[in-house]
Amino acid sequence: MTNAIVAEGLRRSFGPNKALDGFDLTVREGTVHGLLGPNGSGKTTTVRVLSTLLRPDAGRATVAGLDVLTKAAELRRIIGLSGQYAAVDEDLTARENLRMVARLYHLGATASRQRADELLERFGLTKDADRPVKGYSGGMRRRVDLACAVVSKPQVLFLDEPTTGLDVRSRMAMWDVIAELVRGGSTLLLTTQYLEEADQLADRITVMDQGKVIAEGTPDELKDRVGGERLEITVGSASDAEEARTLLREIAQGGETSVDEENNRVIVPVSDGPEALVNSVRLLDRSQVRLVGTTLRRPSMDEVFLALTERPPAGQQATGRAKEEVK
Repeated sequence: MTNAIVAEGLRRSFGPNKALDGFDLTVREGTVHGLLGPNGSGKTTTVRVLSTLLRPDAGRATVAGLDVLTKAAELRRIIGLSGQYAAVDEDLTARENLRMVARLYHLGATASRQRADELLERFGLTKDADRPVKGYSGGMRRRVDLACAVVSKPQVLFLDEPTTGLDVRSRMAMWDVIAELVRGGSTLLLTTQYLEEADQLADRITVMDQGKVIAEGTPDELKDRVGGERLEITVGSASDAEEARTLLREIAQGGETSVDEENNRVIVPVSDGPEALVNSVRLLDRSQVRLVGTTLRRPSMDEVFLALTERPPAGQQATGRAKEEVK
């Protein structure tokens, strides 16, 4: 398997702010590679450099074997890009937007019509295909933009928060499209504010902060870095939760015991899950703490993100959503 994207020592500053500070990246051909990081970490700057929209101050990068600086025009013919905000002509209909993009990629008239119809169906836009996009909701505009990004069945596709603003059904449809593209041989670089999306889609994930790589691996490898399992104990009341947290500290391994106050749930990091589960139930029973339910699971991508970056994504509560940087 060859490398579809290679970046070495990329640097890019905006005034005194270093968006990229010696950034390295390797993406294997025919895979989905997730790019995660807190606000201002340099994710969008990376996408803009690799998609030829922004020149780096230093370093080099190739996409599909083509240098992003010296072969930019040639490279643009074989890549697709969907940025953070829908970039469609609002005075045209969805069908007209798709046909226009298809013609710009030099598809013939018949092929352009067929590809537009196929994508309208794929993205659930057939019913509204002939209405001007300016009358669409934000989520519908996003779907049109995503459809435009894959018109040419690109060899390498850059998706910068592709499902932001989409409902669950539309997001799952986009996941299906991504899987289909990868099966067809495309390579995808994905930034996302939904950490569970990266967990679901990415073959490998790069976590960056302050313009540098701080961790890289498969989702499972990154979870292993956080270590162990998570025992979740749901109890009957807030007072029970506080008592349970105190009691269960003695079985916690590899981290602090915490409480989800909204759900009266105690989260305990453990290394031997089944044994810890049995011991915790016995301990709570002896102390007459009312037990509602138990769950044993591996660390989530939210917990991986917090452990690696030491701070939550901007705007994130407990949902695993990270806001993207402006630059």
